[in-house]
Amino acid sequence: MTKNKNNQAIWGTRIKNRTSSHFQKVGNSIDIDKRLYKEDIVGSIAHVEMLFKQKIISFKIKNKIIYGLNKIEKEISNKKLEFNKKYEDIHMNIEKRLFQIIGEEAGYIHTARSRNDQVITDLKIWIKSSTKYINIVLDKVISSTLKLAEKNIDTIMPGFTHLKNAQAISFAHYLMAYVEMFNRDKKRFINNLDNLDESPLGVAALTGTSFSIDRHYTARKLGFKKPTNNSVDTVSDRDFVLDFLYSVSVCSMHISRIAEELIIWNSDAFNLINLSDKVVTGSSIMPQKKNPDLLEYLRGKSGSAYGNLFSMLTILKGLPLSYFKDLQDDKEIIFKSNDTLLDCLKIFDELLKNLNPNKKEMIKLANTGYITATDLADYLVKNFSMPFRKAYQKTAAIVNLAEKKKKRLDELSIEDLKKIEPKLTNDVLKVFDLRNSVDSKKSYGGTSFENIKKMIIKYKKQK
Repeated sequence: MTKNKNNQAIWGTRIKNRTSSHFQKVGNSIDIDKRLYKEDIVGSIAHVEMLFKQKIISFKIKNKIIYGLNKIEKEISNKKLEFNKKYEDIHMNIEKRLFQIIGEEAGYIHTARSRNDQVITDLKIWIKSSTKYINIVLDKVISSTLKLAEKNIDTIMPGFTHLKNAQAISFAHYLMAYVEMFNRDKKRFINNLDNLDESPLGVAALTGTSFSIDRHYTARKLGFKKPTNNSVDTVSDRDFVLDFLYSVSVCSMHISRIAEELIIWNSDAFNLINLSDKVVTGSSIMPQKKNPDLLEYLRGKSGSAYGNLFSMLTILKGLPLSYFKDLQDDKEIIFKSNDTLLDCLKIFDELLKNLNPNKKEMIKLANTGYITATDLADYLVKNFSMPFRKAYQKTAAIVNLAEKKKKRLDELSIEDLKKIEPKLTNDVLKVFDLRNSVDSKKSYGGTSFENIKKMIIKYKKQK
């Protein structure tokens, strides 16, 4: 094996003085981007195969480089390779190790490429893989939500607007609202895959290369639809990073919203749900406490996701073309957002499996707040050809009467009701039944029991 004579930073020939210790500390990113090692090796193998195909390197050199890269991949996977911060990042650490394994012929690996296109290629491959895994975990969350909904189709609770009792609703229908949100999250991530499906490899530093390379070949090899169109845009583009961070932020927001809802419902004031001891914590001073700390964790982590998105937006704001050191932070931001979202999704899935509705309290609360008032107004419209605004006024007067008598609507007598609307008969009393109220909402997307069953079946088939 030929000894590597250049066992220093690659630009050591040009830069004569030692890099300051402070710059070395902030300039290296190996502790962060080492998780890109598989993507980096896959990209390098595709690149050297293309170089051989284009007769830029020989068959022998191609095979030696691929042998060395495969050996490095095994060493890293088995934790037998020690990374050196002197070489800054995963790309140069792998290249330096390749020199140690196969000698000076390792230098051919960087023909017709730069770290600028190399790092973006690695990052796009990583985001594609991570996005697919996020959607797998989202599928599990959706499945757990559907199972909980299926068990609670007949569980009636008040639906809220402004956190005030509004109309009767099935608990399952409430849960299915979040199935819709998580399905939109999945679509958002899938759309991102389509948007980033262009290979950066081969644009080099920013202008392309004078070598006769085949970027379409490497794009296909790496699973991209096509190569990017403009070399300058390619090395400066981080739109795909923003798309990913935005999608993570929206998904985090959805988790935060349901976490907030469940925290409220779990409070002693509402007492609508019970959490298993597996997903609560105690107090250091109050022996009776069972706190929904995991839900609070989920609610709080949306702030981290937003912060990461705005950090990247701020880095890019006003940044000229093409590559700048500012962009080094993209990987740390992406990894943090990705890891936090996956933790939150897995925690939320566990919470769904350890949550039960307090059905007695739900129906008790649903019997307060005159939540069948709208049903009465609709009844007046349908049975007496009454304009809705007039029906609204009549119903409001009946609610005022019930409030004055300190009774629920279903506790009013037909005589009481006739004082407001003489045409009413005993038939009207059915509209005050909560189950009837829920099941009457048969319009598409409504809370009727049959609608819910159809939606659950629909989403189960999609999995």
